[in-house]
Amino acid sequence: MKTPPVATSRPTFSNRQPHLARSLSNRHIQLIAIGGAIGTGLFMGSGKTIALAGPSVIFVYMIIGFMLFFVMRAMGELLLSNLEYKSFSDFAGDLLGPWAGFFTSWTYWLCWIVTGIAELIAIALYTSFWWPDLPLWIPALAAVGILLGLNLTSVKAFGETEFWFALIKIVAIVTLIVVGLVMVITKFQSPGGTPASFNNLWNDGGMFPTGPMGFIAGFQIAVFAFVGLELVGTTAAEAKDPEKNLPKAINSIPIRIMLFYVVALIMIMTVTPWREVTADVSPFVAMFSLAGLGIAAAVINFVVLTSATSSANSGLYSTSRMMFGLAGEGSAPSRFQRLSRHKVPANALLFSCAFLLASAVLLYANPSIIAVFTVVTTMSAVLFIFVWTIILVSYIVFRKRRPALHAASKFKMPGGVYMCYVVLAFFGFLIWALTQKTDTLQALLVTPLWFVALGIVWFIIRRRPEQVAHHELHRANVEADRDAILAAQS
Repeated sequence: MKTPPVATSRPTFSNRQPHLARSLSNRHIQLIAIGGAIGTGLFMGSGKTIALAGPSVIFVYMIIGFMLFFVMRAMGELLLSNLEYKSFSDFAGDLLGPWAGFFTSWTYWLCWIVTGIAELIAIALYTSFWWPDLPLWIPALAAVGILLGLNLTSVKAFGETEFWFALIKIVAIVTLIVVGLVMVITKFQSPGGTPASFNNLWNDGGMFPTGPMGFIAGFQIAVFAFVGLELVGTTAAEAKDPEKNLPKAINSIPIRIMLFYVVALIMIMTVTPWREVTADVSPFVAMFSLAGLGIAAAVINFVVLTSATSSANSGLYSTSRMMFGLAGEGSAPSRFQRLSRHKVPANALLFSCAFLLASAVLLYANPSIIAVFTVVTTMSAVLFIFVWTIILVSYIVFRKRRPALHAASKFKMPGGVYMCYVVLAFFGFLIWALTQKTDTLQALLVTPLWFVALGIVWFIIRRRPEQVAHHELHRANVEADRDAILAAQS
């Protein structure tokens, strides 16, 4: 049976002018995916997670990583089912309707604006380690300028920057694992007199010493460490040979989670019993200090600084590409679709940078603004959960409307629709977990205001001729897919 052609609910992407350049190689895609999986949440937030959940934090990270792997596989199958899709907002608009593309694109834009502001505040604070008298707004402003310059040059420059940022993170984590193993072999004793041993993982209250609610509390903090994992999906439009490179990057996610999260945390709690881990101190810094490495604080501070810079860099890249897509479909001003001579959406980059500058303004107005860091990052995590949910719902609709394309896919999602519902139920659990603490509950209650604002804007612009045309095309595509299924059955 011949596979029916797939119509999209938007103007054909291959006819869209101008085009983004496919300049990201396999090396770039792999490291961008790794960079998305390793963030400030691991280097700085893991101490608080260990204090809340004890050794059960190992299972927290494994469960979150396991669930998000299926989100990435669903995204991969959808992106490769039609190479005219440039990101997950494209297949959301095609499969669910123009409203879904609008809500997904703008929400993902806000995800990275909020995350970028938080990371730039972190950059300023990390910089104060070397220059304590420097006003915090100056390094934040300088970081915005540097990131803008890197992204304006070319997408290849972005790829190279992320490559080296990710490499620094990998070296730091692998070094920590090796140092931890040496400390176990040499029977190193912690300040409390406990020798380094794998027995420390279960000797003090077992694997779940803080009980069920302590285990649940670990999810509140850990989920932010995974935001950006889907970044590999936004590189689809600029990836060389996406049929080969995207599956490689997505399939390596479980290995990355096991190595960079689980093994690193196991080594930390093996060397330092979990009760001796301080919530407000990076366990990476603490462990290198215990090992007698005098320059540990400076080295790890540099690593965390590059981690925050990497996250902000990824955010600027993502927001500019989302703005480019929104302009192409008439949901944002057309000026954001213009590309520079380097095939980069320069106007979209400048627009996003204008919002990132809020970090410098906030730091100038209130140097202690880091007090809102937890609330800001929680809001980011909630918004990312919405985006991940849209990806899964799009996949469910895809399986129903286009079974022939699924049958022909060489990169099928394991578990299919069943696993989609399992992961959606897990997201419901995460939302409930966020209601259990005051600071995360505040962010959860504020977030719906964004969707109310988007709904108002959509109600206004949906009557525009281009949006009406998209809606009519979407409805025609739904009918065409239904006719194709009936024809195949007969």
